[in-house]
Amino acid sequence: MSLRPSSPSVPVSRIFSVRDPDILQALCGPHHRNLERLEQRFEDYSLRAESQGGGVMLFGAAEGVSLAETALGAYLQKLLSGVEPSELEFEGAINSALAVSVRKSGPVKGLKSQIQAQTAGQTAYLSALQDDAAGLVFGVGPAGTGKTFLAVAVGAAELVSGKVDRLIVARPAVEAGEKLGFLPGDLEDKVDPYMLPIWDSLREMFGQDQLDRRRVRGEIEVAPLAFMRGRTLKNAFIIVDEAQNATIPQMKMVLTRLGRNSRMVITGDPSQVDLPNRQPSGLAHAMHILKSVPGIRQMRLTASDVVRHDLVSRIVDAYERAEASGKDDGRSDGG
Repeated sequence: MSLRPSSPSVPVSRIFSVRDPDILQALCGPHHRNLERLEQRFEDYSLRAESQGGGVMLFGAAEGVSLAETALGAYLQKLLSGVEPSELEFEGAINSALAVSVRKSGPVKGLKSQIQAQTAGQTAYLSALQDDAAGLVFGVGPAGTGKTFLAVAVGAAELVSGKVDRLIVARPAVEAGEKLGFLPGDLEDKVDPYMLPIWDSLREMFGQDQLDRRRVRGEIEVAPLAFMRGRTLKNAFIIVDEAQNATIPQMKMVLTRLGRNSRMVITGDPSQVDLPNRQPSGLAHAMHILKSVPGIRQMRLTASDVVRHDLVSRIVDAYERAEASGKDDGRSDGG
């Protein structure tokens, strides 16, 4: 997510000092990828970040430079406290800086229960979801970070307020494959087993009676991703959940369904791709080719945004460390 400065700002340049060359290298990331990411997230401030002897040179609008300093400072503190360097941790540091600066994302109102962000990353994500200028929002991260729940909450609130006429949720039914049509029942009966997390969230927000009424009236619709082909979705809030399991052609297809007065949220966990035959994920591909397109926000949640049981965050961390270190899958353990 990038932020538009509230008013023009005179460019400034400052050095974020780091004397230890090893720490500086970790701060900048492999091939300076962290600095590239910093520039992307604060592109509206024309930020430029360059590694120099003794620190990082920051140049751009004053507010952007200050935000970059805050993000670098937060990541530096993580490194000094012994946290393993990673792009996810750096993304979390950026989100922390944004959470201080962005307009306070208000609670999602108009539902059975009031929904509020619980972490810095969720605050930045919720702000993007509530931004009408963001016609397309990507929300990616591990399980338990609230990426789908918050998207459903904002979509439900916009439906209740009359801002949109329909809430549409699509999800790849990877496990069903080509056999989906042979399952008993109508379309919703076929898809419901794959949509239980969505229905659980909607039931919490609407209550069962209101949810049933809105489903009957066609205001809330569920469909497998393949059934979105050939449609133009107008006056709707559209959520594509588990998008890491969409193929590249499927992702292109659904992204081009967006019609007038509609917004779309794409959620998923790039580390949990279940596509058969090692097909490339349409989620990662779309985020790569659309990263500089105006009107699109890309939000990355991390293990620090997990709001389930404390163990979930530690489990996510353990898996990330194992994947980063290239350890075996445990089958060699005699226990």
